[in-house]
Amino acid sequence: MELQGKIKMIDETKTFGNNGFRKREMVITTEEQYPQSIMIEFVQDKTDLLNSYRVGQDVKVSINIRGREWTNPQGEVKYFNSIQGWRIESLTQAPDSGNRPPVPPAEAFEPANDYNEEEHDDLPF
Repeated sequence: MELQGKIKMIDETKTFGNNGFRKREMVITTEEQYPQSIMIEFVQDKTDLLNSYRVGQDVKVSINIRGREWTNPQGEVKYFNSIQGWRIESLTQAPDSGNRPPVPPAEAFEPANDYNEEEHDDLPF
């Protein structure tokens, strides 16, 4: 399944217990007639997927819905659901990173005035 929306909040990574279980939560706000704020958790190595995202970005998140049953000490059975993200993609165009070399102005290119059509052979073989 997938959810789309604008990032409202990204929490810090939290580590639990002696086994080093890691969890990081984010909230996206859907853009529909009745917007919803949906909390999505990323666990273990998936927590790092959120490092390059910021509040305000439009994203598409691939999710799994998890459910579990728990019996409390009084014998009552409770059910819990969670939404776990496993992939995230930006829906907004990233700004130009400036990694491309600058293009010289048109004046920097000299016209080919000495071009002789009769001597030109454009076949490479």
